Amino acid sequence: MIENRRWLDILTHAVLILGVAIVAFPVWVALVASTHPAGSFATGHMPLLPGGHGWDNYSTVLGSGMRGAGSEPLWRMLINSTIMAVLITAGKIAISLTSAYAIVWFRFPLRVVCFWLIFITLMLPVEVRILPTFKVVADFGLLNSWVGLTLPLIASATATFLFRQFFMTLPDELVEAARIDGAGPMKFFRDILLPLSRTNIAALSVILFIYGWVQYLWPTLVTTDPKFYTVVMGIKRMVAVAEADPQWNFVMAAVVLAMLPPVLVVIFMQRLFVKGLIETEK
Repeated sequence: MIENRRWLDILTHAVLILGVAIVAFPVWVALVASTHPAGSFATGHMPLLPGGHGWDNYSTVLGSGMRGAGSEPLWRMLINSTIMAVLITAGKIAISLTSAYAIVWFRFPLRVVCFWLIFITLMLPVEVRILPTFKVVADFGLLNSWVGLTLPLIASATATFLFRQFFMTLPDELVEAARIDGAGPMKFFRDILLPLSRTNIAALSVILFIYGWVQYLWPTLVTTDPKFYTVVMGIKRMVAVAEADPQWNFVMAAVVLAMLPPVLVVIFMQRLFVKGLIETEK
């Protein structure tokens, strides 16, 4: 017999609503702050109701930018961040898929050792090897370039591990059936493995896009040309103005605009994202 505990339902919904409110409150504050003039923050009090300067703030940030603070127009930085995130996502997915495919489906000496060498790189993120990586990029003349921005961030041991684990769940009979039908290694990879990996690719793409979008340290080191500035760099430059108070209305407008692309990616990819995380049988 299942008991109907109404008080328990009320408690769980109250906890859920409280959690949503805690998460959403900073977003609401940023949204409200982006609709007020700069003078609204001179007293040190943050308004909690929308103002009437939202259109002016957003058009200024997107169009002309805060030239006095050394910031470029935000539309250019949004495009740069999008290009960087897409290149990193596509590169990580491509390399991880092919490396996991080679480790699982090909028989060659030391293939297990090769996998563990890839897996060990989880202990060496770019922040740990920042100096030698920067020196290599600088020696090859890749500063202020898309290759220098994205190539050191493309390799992903996590994605390789996840694809390997998924490929290991597929039966060997699948390969035998493909071989009987005359499918070679590339045809098997293209026509069988890629369609089966669709949900995994979608789930990882969301995570990797956000990973590329929020990068700050590496773009700051390898980029001195304003045409390669990313949106995270732009927000930091808006806040770190010299001999002046930050114009928080413009900063918050930039923050809200910077949140939109990752949010849209999560919304449009939500079904495949959840399916790729929870699906265990193909």
